[in-house]
Amino acid sequence: MSNWTMNSHFCRWNGITCTWTRRQWRVLSLTLTGKSLSGQISSSLGNLTFLNYLDLSDNNFFGPLPLLGGLQQLQYLFLNSNNLSGNIPDALTNCSNLIYLYIFSNSLVGSISPKFGLFSNLVSVSLADNQLEGSIPSELVQLRNNLEYLILGGNRLSGQIPASIFSLASLISLSLDHNMLDKASLPPNIGELLPNLVQLTLENNSFEGPIPASLGNTRLEMLDLSLNKFSGQIPTNLGKLLNLTELNLGNNQLVAGDNQDWEFLNALRNCKSPKSLSLAHNELQGPLPLSISNLSTSLQHLLLSGNSLSGHIPRGIGNLSGLIRLELHENYFSGTIEGWIGSLKSLQVLLLQSNNFTGPIPSFSFTQLLTLDISGNEFEGSIPASLGNLQHLQQLDLSYNNFQGYIPPNFGKLEQLVLFDLSHNNLQGDITLDISKLEQLIDLRFSSNNLSGEIPDNFGNFLQLETLLMDQNHLTGNIPTSFKGLQSLKTLNLSHNNLSGTIPTILKDLSLLNKLDLSYNHIQGAIPINGIFANATAVSLIGNWGLCGGAMDLHMPACPAASRVIEWKHYLTILLILVFGFMSLGLSIYAIFIGKKAPRRPYLLLLSFGKKFPRVLYKDLAQATENFSEFNLVGRGSYGSVYKGKLTQAKSKLPLRSLTLRQDSRTKVLFPNVSL
Repeated sequence: MSNWTMNSHFCRWNGITCTWTRRQWRVLSLTLTGKSLSGQISSSLGNLTFLNYLDLSDNNFFGPLPLLGGLQQLQYLFLNSNNLSGNIPDALTNCSNLIYLYIFSNSLVGSISPKFGLFSNLVSVSLADNQLEGSIPSELVQLRNNLEYLILGGNRLSGQIPASIFSLASLISLSLDHNMLDKASLPPNIGELLPNLVQLTLENNSFEGPIPASLGNTRLEMLDLSLNKFSGQIPTNLGKLLNLTELNLGNNQLVAGDNQDWEFLNALRNCKSPKSLSLAHNELQGPLPLSISNLSTSLQHLLLSGNSLSGHIPRGIGNLSGLIRLELHENYFSGTIEGWIGSLKSLQVLLLQSNNFTGPIPSFSFTQLLTLDISGNEFEGSIPASLGNLQHLQQLDLSYNNFQGYIPPNFGKLEQLVLFDLSHNNLQGDITLDISKLEQLIDLRFSSNNLSGEIPDNFGNFLQLETLLMDQNHLTGNIPTSFKGLQSLKTLNLSHNNLSGTIPTILKDLSLLNKLDLSYNHIQGAIPINGIFANATAVSLIGNWGLCGGAMDLHMPACPAASRVIEWKHYLTILLILVFGFMSLGLSIYAIFIGKKAPRRPYLLLLSFGKKFPRVLYKDLAQATENFSEFNLVGRGSYGSVYKGKLTQAKSKLPLRSLTLRQDSRTKVLFPNVSL
């Protein structure tokens, strides 16, 4: 729209076609599909009275449908694939010349107005994938002369289909799928009423009763009656639909048991170029007839899952070399798959789960295979390494079988793998996968095997991984701290192994983790508190007798003091430094204090007594004082009595000025105090 400027004539603008009428240029066509335009559609478009073609599809317009009732010459209106809302205005029916009305894939509400019957020239109308509700108006019968395409699927329409709909004899396509239409059966003569039908899609409603055999009298190329309640046998007349490319009868209550019931399958070989056949989730039983091999090699999708089929798969199914998708799961098939599987080299999806297949898996050479699910069978032997060569494989599920041996190392080359499930087998040995290239992996399950050794550190490289299940094995060692890289992880189960060490604190930082099972290992130490560990209902840690602490709701024993030393090591170191510092300071002060007091202590005087004074015996004191006579008593004090007397030492008399005697109550020793 770069040339939409005032400097150029509007008829030269991109998307506009004009016509010269009444001596002036008139806009005849406006086509702006897929231009990423947004905003509301201006009602001024209603002034372009000569407009014949208006296409604003595949943009981001929002708001109500514009008022276009004045566009009497409008024949083609395409407003589909936007974000338009509100009701379909009745004024739109004034555009009586409309041939194509496409307003599907919006957010329109309300009901389909009975005035739609006024669009007498309407050939094709699609109101699909909105939020319309109410019943289908019977007035649509007024469109019987021209209406070829009636597309109303993906709404909330209810009630029964009005009988008048089956009077629209010109209908080529009738699509009422994904609504809430009430229980109703198709008229037995629908094939005569709508002989021009090429497409009939009624899926996901509540239709019941038998499938009319008269449908074989139409020109149907696509018939989708799935997700209803149709019952009875599948009519063989469907084999008359030579141009049938898609037949979807899945999720009904259709039956087949004996050869006569299965005759329709033989009749379908008349279809020239079938692409898809779905009979899944019905009540078909017994062995799959050999006539399955008579279907056209152009068949790409064969869906027979969810029935009660049994016996061996006919080898002739290998003749369907064009098969891209084969679904046989949830039946009772048995035997091996070697006889027929190798011929289906175009397979992209192979679903055989939940059957009774046995034997080994043959080497696969399906270079285009995207999904392989053979879980829930009785396959045995080793897993063929050839599976590691399926470079486009996105989903690989071999669980619930009897596989033995080792996980092929070359599985690490499956770079597109999203789901990888080997659980519930008898696999053994260390996990030696180089999984550095499995960057797309979302779901990894190795549960219930005999795997041993440590969990590889590179398991932390799965940036997209949401589910990791490795429980019920013999794994040893620590939980890798590399798990901190599993930022998308939601479920982790490592229970029932021989893991040891502590719980890595990084697990609490996995913000999306909502289910954690580490039970029945040999893990010990303190349980982290935050993150998932704060939710006791999301964590299972039982059977690890060395664990302690954690949230109260986990009901674990408190951690001993010794274990808290590590956790509070930093704080304890600081505390010890402070304690010893204060103790040293206290001892220093105490020593100084004692040092100052020391000379005044009597017993310290005694220690040096002998150096300054001669030794005096008690009997000499008694003699000098005349046995402590009152005559010689000088006086008494709080520390004892003072006597006068003379001591004789070394044959000479010593004058004694005073003598003090004191008896200590603790030691009962006399302490002399002598002055010379």
